[in-house]
This record gives sequence, C-alpha cells and structure tokens, in this order.
Amino acid sequence: MKPERLCRFSISMPAALANQLDALVCDKGYANRSQAVADLVRGRLVEHHQELGDREIAGTITLVYDHHKPHLQAALTDIQHDHHDVIISTMHVHLDHHNCLEVLVVRGRGEVIRKIADELLAAKGVKHGRLTITTTGKDMET
Repeated sequence: MKPERLCRFSISMPAALANQLDALVCDKGYANRSQAVADLVRGRLVEHHQELGDREIAGTITLVYDHHKPHLQAALTDIQHDHHDVIISTMHVHLDHHNCLEVLVVRGRGEVIRKIADELLAAKGVKHGRLTITTTGKDMET
C-alpha cells in the first residue's frame, strides 16, 4: 500500500487557543501540532458522518436500568431483536441487586443506529444511556 501524500496548509488562530493546543499536544503525547489537529479533524468528521445518516458507522449504545422495572427487559430485548442485523454483540453486567449495565456494539447506517439508540434510551425505566459513535475505519486514513 502506497503511503498517503501529505497536504501542507497553515492555520491562523488566537494565541490563547494555540497555547491550549500546545497543552493538548503535550498532555496527550502527540509528536506535534499536526498530529493533534489531524486527530481533532478525524474526530469531527466521524461525528459529521453520523449526523448525515447515510454513512456506515460503528459504535456502542450503553444503558443503565433497574431490572426490577416491570416489562423493561422484555421491551429492550424486543427492540434488540427487531434490529439484529446491526447489533453485533451485547454485554450485560449486574452492577448491584437492582441496576444493570448493558452495552450493545452496533454497526450500520448512521440514521438507523441513531433511531435504535433513541428507541432504547426512551424506554421507560432506562436510567441513563448514551450512543457513542466511531468510524468503521474504511473511509479514514491515519
């Protein structure tokens, strides 16, 4: 595989923002500003692709809920079975006597993933949840 060509360009920003960028470079262990900026741009592109909805994304849907809540587990399971084609894996953890943590690994079109996450998070009895998205890696270079 041929190495990707680099594209050089300059960025102007307020000195205070550049100082914060330099602190980020140091804190995160980047070799230089360019690596940090490229990483920030990649992160924003992943978010942008998810917002568009038509690109394939990967991610996790994390739920915390009380498993004693009547009908909640059945409702969550029904939703998951309805979308078995994009739910790759699940993990269920008992946090304590009442609370469970469930993590679903998903892969599919952004709009579909968002719809599933919204449906699961809106289920009555879910205490907290979050959709975390990332790229499948196919459309991104390092």
